[in-house]
Amino acid sequence: MCKGPNPEFKPFHSICEFLTAVHIYANEAVQGKTRTVEATHYCSHVRKDLRQCLIYDSHEKDARLIGVEYMVPKPVYLSFTEEEQKLWHSHEYEVSSGMLILPKPEGKSDEEWEAAELEAMKEITGLYGKTWHFWEVDAGHEYPLGRPHLMGSATQDGQVDLETVMKRRNDTFGVHHRQKADARRMIALPGPHPNADSWWKA
Repeated sequence: MCKGPNPEFKPFHSICEFLTAVHIYANEAVQGKTRTVEATHYCSHVRKDLRQCLIYDSHEKDARLIGVEYMVPKPVYLSFTEEEQKLWHSHEYEVSSGMLILPKPEGKSDEEWEAAELEAMKEITGLYGKTWHFWEVDAGHEYPLGRPHLMGSATQDGQVDLETVMKRRNDTFGVHHRQKADARRMIALPGPHPNADSWWKA
């Protein structure tokens, strides 16, 4: 049984970012469906050109590890083959809609943290992510059954009902996605690559 943190667990020492968002099943988006899953990310900035995130179903002590996400900047994304690029999703709408947040840690003032979050979002909006989920917790599975699912995100209004899918996240962290969206209107959106988010284009 685990008895607490172990200083030898070195890969976990590099985790420096806590994000929450909502993912969609890529194969179902192709079919016109939008089943969503809350995704709590704990990310390490491995290199300037690579982030890797452990994805849990909550931020509580008993949270279940349900997937992983890798994030890269556009120059790296452009180096991939066309088929590889189709497996990655953009983050522009996640940022601009307020779906993606960095929950405020204890001890930070609202103003201080909002400024820090805004700077992080300016960077994340240009990143591309490749996400796999191994556990369909939303389907009530007690264990991680079946094959991994490629996941993505919404890319425009109307693909998911934001008021519904963001309610629990908003209530949990005392935020609202519309207020986040208003605060981010000044962030420049370069436009996603045409091969990204391919499941919405099939």
